[in-house]
Amino acid sequence: MAVNPEVEIDAALVADGLGLAVDEFRRLMEQRRISVLCERGTGEDAGLYRATFYHGQRRLRMVVDASGTPVGHL
Repeated sequence: MAVNPEVEIDAALVADGLGLAVDEFRRLMEQRRISVLCERGTGEDAGLYRATFYHGQRRLRMVVDASGTPVGHL
């Protein structure tokens, strides 16, 4: 069975990408009004993660390494 590592992404980066203040972003996350899909890279993308955050009609997709450091935006 594969282990699901925890990847932490800076809330300020995500909030900014969604056009939200950090406090509002955190509140919406706690209320589960922001959805997150995190996908683990394989093959040449091993060690990378694609995180997609959804809020209303907004979407932010980021590619990060295992430490949560962004390596690209989609």
